[in-house]
Amino acid sequence: MKQPLIYFFSMLMACCITTKTFAQEPRIPEASSTQTLIQDFGLGKITITYSRPNVKGRKIFGGINPYGQVWRTGANSATTITFSENVIVEGNKVPAGTYSLFSIPEEKEWTIILNKTAKQWGAYGYKQEDDLLRFKVKSIYLSEKRETFTLQFANCTTKSNDLYIVWDHTGVIIHMQTDDDAQITANIEKLMLNPDVNKRPYFNAIQYYYENDKDLNKAMTWALEAEKIEPKAPWYKLWKARIQLKMGDKAKAIATAQEGIKLAKATDDEEYVRLNEAVITQAKN
Repeated sequence: MKQPLIYFFSMLMACCITTKTFAQEPRIPEASSTQTLIQDFGLGKITITYSRPNVKGRKIFGGINPYGQVWRTGANSATTITFSENVIVEGNKVPAGTYSLFSIPEEKEWTIILNKTAKQWGAYGYKQEDDLLRFKVKSIYLSEKRETFTLQFANCTTKSNDLYIVWDHTGVIIHMQTDDDAQITANIEKLMLNPDVNKRPYFNAIQYYYENDKDLNKAMTWALEAEKIEPKAPWYKLWKARIQLKMGDKAKAIATAQEGIKLAKATDDEEYVRLNEAVITQAKN
């Protein structure tokens, strides 16, 4: 009985191997690789999907991408950009949604286009009547060549960021802002009413109010409350000192920062020693 069983299992393995071999399709890489960027922005996210062509020794703008013509801003399918929340793009309000990102390159400035037809191949089916928005931005000459077409986010804060379009020796910057300050403020106000003070987001609330030039008196009240809950926390001394400095009271800012340094040294927290020292330096200048 052993030989028939061995034969049966040998045939079964051969069938499995043969089936796997013939089931696989041959693959080749795309000439222009695809990339998806996801950037947190305010209460939401920005997602960009695009294909990345290479220069390959060609003349790009004014060459394979003629000046004055609509371009897919990448390769293959039109580049798409999705805003999960309402945003402001170069001063223009843009509702949450998915759009195709087209552009019209010129030698010294580009026209940037957000088109409401998100899924389309290249710019062949592009229709201007479907545009949500058009605006112009200056182009920049880059001394360092960028071989691969690149989109990237930079200078990202809770309220703004910049989208860079870079290829060959040309760069373009698109400025964006969040459109959710009112919602964020309302969320903070609600969370700070929690009867359990240990669950109130003191750190984030103080930081947001300070960095966005909101009610500093309210931020100071929160800092004083937080100090009582965590009296040995050098970070609350830091934010209290920063608020005092921003309100123009340099003497109190220095005194508070010195307290923060003492607390930070007690726990070998070099970062908060340095940050509190920076407040003192700023206050003395």
